[in-house]
Amino acid sequence: MTVTSDSDVYYDPFDFEIDSDPYPVWRRLRDERPLYYNERHEFFALSRYEDVSPALTDWETYQSGRGSVLEIIKANIEVPPGVILFEDPPRHDLHRALLARVFTPKKMLALESKVREFTARCLDPLVGSGELDFVRQLGAEMPMRTIGFLLGIPESDQEAIRDQLDKGLSLESSEDFYQDGFMDGSMFVDYVDWRANNPSDDLMTELLTAEFTDETGTLRKLTREEVLTYVTLLSGAGNETTTRLIGWTGKLLAEHPDQRRELAADRSLVPNAIEEILRYEAPSPIQARYVARDVELYGQTVPAGSIMTLLNASANRDDRHFPDADRFDIHRRIDRHLSFGYGIHFCLGAALARLEGRVALDEILRRWSEWEIDWTNAKLAHTSTTRGWDRLPATVGR
Repeated sequence: MTVTSDSDVYYDPFDFEIDSDPYPVWRRLRDERPLYYNERHEFFALSRYEDVSPALTDWETYQSGRGSVLEIIKANIEVPPGVILFEDPPRHDLHRALLARVFTPKKMLALESKVREFTARCLDPLVGSGELDFVRQLGAEMPMRTIGFLLGIPESDQEAIRDQLDKGLSLESSEDFYQDGFMDGSMFVDYVDWRANNPSDDLMTELLTAEFTDETGTLRKLTREEVLTYVTLLSGAGNETTTRLIGWTGKLLAEHPDQRRELAADRSLVPNAIEEILRYEAPSPIQARYVARDVELYGQTVPAGSIMTLLNASANRDDRHFPDADRFDIHRRIDRHLSFGYGIHFCLGAALARLEGRVALDEILRRWSEWEIDWTNAKLAHTSTTRGWDRLPATVGR
């Protein structure tokens, strides 16, 4: 289908009303304006799977070096080296390779017993109460303890750090486009300095001691400032999206009780259910890119210097790729959803997020097989980079 100039569809990622349920707007974009332009915020958008998937891999055209968040690109923020989400090759490849050495899927999967321990510590005190807030009492707690354990941050400090990171991501209003202090690693200075003199078996120590060859061909270790950037990046990424995944798990399985009871009866279905939850409600639904060269799409020229947003959550609901895509189905065969991105920026923490989501659902079902959401007290969080719940209380029972 070609672009239709008479379509009145409007998409704005900062509009809270749209953000509350963007799927009808995204469907219209796919059907009526597969190449969309927002004049107010001056960005283009691709929404179909067949467009978003290859664009995520075409880093030479759609670059991340100026940021992968719309307002960061617009504000022309200078991002410190090491934020691999905001880098292009060759620098990106060097920094990602360093992180990949300390963040391997094998190492992440070896954490399962620890993740179960953290999950049990969250859930066990709630047994018999008849209540569970999927976000406040689990989604915001277990991922925080997991990434804190990995980095070597004392548990007594983890909650304060998580709250500070959350504050930096939250939008208070539809006009609140940019938060000051982006990638502020000052909260980690004391930990890094202490760990430099007191090495241990954690990621922070590995970052401090790892040697690598940088883009100048020099064999060296990371500087103190680079370690701070990595720690800040891992802390934010390790908390936010998994929190959203656990919230969506509670919400979707409350709305599909027959499938929830199937999972309770056959726990082997849990891994595929997590993939379907990720497809159906992507925790990070929109990626932004700087357009490095003119590109022809749907009979129009997107000029170099433009901003392109890639609506990966819309692509996940594209009927052209996933039959009956708006239907939630834990048995669905999924070749590849785009919730973790694709290409060189595929999420390094995907294995950990999948593990945490799987363990969280498994441990919930060990304790409760029935729940209903308390919609009166539920609250959707609003950020420009993730989508999910701030509060999702439920009544739970066998």
